[in-house]
Amino acid sequence: MTVRRSAARMFRTVADAVRSVVAPAALVRSTAPAVVADPEGTYTADEMPEVEVIEAAAAEYVKAGDARRAADRLKRKSSKVLDRLPAGLHGRWLVERVESSRTTVDLEQVRATYKRLGLGEVPMRQCSPSLRLTDTALVVLPAPVAPVAAEYGAALVAA
Repeated sequence: MTVRRSAARMFRTVADAVRSVVAPAALVRSTAPAVVADPEGTYTADEMPEVEVIEAAAAEYVKAGDARRAADRLKRKSSKVLDRLPAGLHGRWLVERVESSRTTVDLEQVRATYKRLGLGEVPMRQCSPSLRLTDTALVVLPAPVAPVAAEYGAALVAA
């Protein structure tokens, strides 16, 4: 490998590391997310709660998401030990494996059936849109959003 290629790779690695600290969401979000219409039942102009209520609810939602992710990480870490245990009594914990009551579609079987019957591709649909919250005090906003954010007191950084 040439020195130039090594330097370019090192530069990309450092740039990615800096971006992951400065703006980690930019690494995982698409640059142009698909805009989705609001679902039915959203607040009308007369029903809108106060900005403070919205901000408190958003902060609680984000905090709960962080706690869920932390719990998932802890659960995965614990599972590395527990998944390998044989069934039986281990100290005060009884380890058993029981059949799940949940079911899911076997897509391989569905595809095989569609192919066998000549029905073409298996019909698919988009999942429900996800609710995504971004604390505008922490990110650089594009120009059309900046005046609205400033109205709510978000700290803006020039891009």
